[in-house]
Amino acid sequence: MALKDLHILPKFRDGLSYLYVERCRIEQEGKAVALWDVEGMTAVPCASLAVLMLGPGTQITHAAVKALAECGCLIIWCGEEAVRFYSVGLGETRSARNLQKQVLLWAREETRMKVVRLMYGLRFKEVIPDSVSLQQLRGREGARMREAYQRFAKETGVPWNGRCYDRGNWSGADPVNRALSAANSCLYGVCHSAIISMGYSPALGFIHTGKQLSLVYDLADLYKADITIPLAFEAARNTNSNLERNVRILLRDRFRETRLLEKIVADLDTLFGEVDIATEDMPLLDPDEDMAAPGGLWDGNGVVAGGITYEEPE
Repeated sequence: MALKDLHILPKFRDGLSYLYVERCRIEQEGKAVALWDVEGMTAVPCASLAVLMLGPGTQITHAAVKALAECGCLIIWCGEEAVRFYSVGLGETRSARNLQKQVLLWAREETRMKVVRLMYGLRFKEVIPDSVSLQQLRGREGARMREAYQRFAKETGVPWNGRCYDRGNWSGADPVNRALSAANSCLYGVCHSAIISMGYSPALGFIHTGKQLSLVYDLADLYKADITIPLAFEAARNTNSNLERNVRILLRDRFRETRLLEKIVADLDTLFGEVDIATEDMPLLDPDEDMAAPGGLWDGNGVVAGGITYEEPE
């Protein structure tokens, strides 16, 4: 049944992470969806699911897509083991206000730099002074990541020869690099779903640039050293077979334990909420208090009400 009030949609921060499926059929089952495979049927409460990742051999009915969309669950079509990202559905937000603010912050060097410093500050867990240059920040970030790889290699006893993988030869990489790629791919999917569900564009990154997922990479880099890197080394040490599958299972549990979805929402609020847009750009930011109301019409000097049949002025 369609929701009559958009405000009763479950909040993204309350979602239960993601689910990856392959070689199954997905159908509507009451107010949920059901997965059918060779082992039978499994019910999935889509109202508590943030993102559903559909791997190879997956079929989904129109009714199931509708049920997932009404619950604000993002659908991602991906490659085997979730290492490729093909397509994505629509998030639950109907407002363009967050996107407008993101664009206005991104378009001016001064405000973009403030967001960049906030991003690095969240990585380093400190306030970044204005005197520190971007070159210095990139150098510190490189040192931080090298130290993380070396530290977890030492703790787990897993050999580390650097980050190396060939997208055309997945099985040619060593276990820890395969585990890192699988873990980061899942992290990208969850970050992507958070970005779209909150009404932002994944393409407008502040540190990364030029790719359709630039903001996804910006956001995911906040969590790799604490979540995906240690988990990948643990999985490479403890797993003899089905490495990528075990990584996804471990990662889903780690996302829940660390309340990652709630943290992603809070960090997005920080990044785009603590930086004010330039005063001269304020008229470009549309008020949008009612997500279900018709959008406005640009009038050159501002915005006029939409959803109205106007008459030609006399």
